[in-house]
Amino acid sequence: MTARRIIPCLDVKDGRVVKGVRFEGHRDMGDAAELAARYRDQGADELVFYDITASPQGRTLDYGWVRDIARLLDIPFCVAGGIRSVDQAARCLDHGADKVSINSPALERPELIAEMADRLGSQCVVVGVDSKRAGDDWVVHQYTGDAAASRGAGRRTLDWIVEAQTLGAGEIVLNCMDEDGVRQGYDLTQLAAARSRLTIPLVASGGAGSAEHFRDVFDQADVSGALAASVFHTGTLPIPELKAFLTRSGVEVRP
Repeated sequence: MTARRIIPCLDVKDGRVVKGVRFEGHRDMGDAAELAARYRDQGADELVFYDITASPQGRTLDYGWVRDIARLLDIPFCVAGGIRSVDQAARCLDHGADKVSINSPALERPELIAEMADRLGSQCVVVGVDSKRAGDDWVVHQYTGDAAASRGAGRRTLDWIVEAQTLGAGEIVLNCMDEDGVRQGYDLTQLAAARSRLTIPLVASGGAGSAEHFRDVFDQADVSGALAASVFHTGTLPIPELKAFLTRSGVEVRP
């Protein structure tokens, strides 16, 4: 196993980073560029930027904004938000992004995953999955950036991630919506079930509140990376302290 990745997630709305609880009640957390620079300097391995209102509003993200972020960073970053065509994805990469993530548009037209992988390479294609508990199972939701538009996608989570992998996705980011913003820990059961069905990297999202939560998700769910937002945005857990703790705990991370 390569070094595990620590990935701050920046949900962006009108150029500002916002954060909610279970995808609702978003609060302003600061300027996107300023936070990106902070995490770059603290030693983040990657960054993820989600334009959370793009898909619900039927638009794609601002390529000029992608270019400005690329000029600021010297670490990999992924962008997401209303990317509905291979050309739009390619333009994001041309403007400096290292990866593109698709979520609701992939559910609308799964062939988009294969089209992007064929032209751009699977290593550039991330599929984000917003998942909610449904009894003893989990189901996929879409348009989750807007609480009024969010709805079930009619798919079982574990089925959808396997389909996405088969179509050519290079990585899955599994957003466990029941845990999002609650800071009580990642959904280890769901993530371990997902990990057992995948051969591509899996990134955990939703629930981080302490350094121990990161250790547990790496040890117990064997994910490749752990994504978090509010615990970083608020300064509750600085990345250097987190990486030092993980190293002491026997988890391999980059310095």
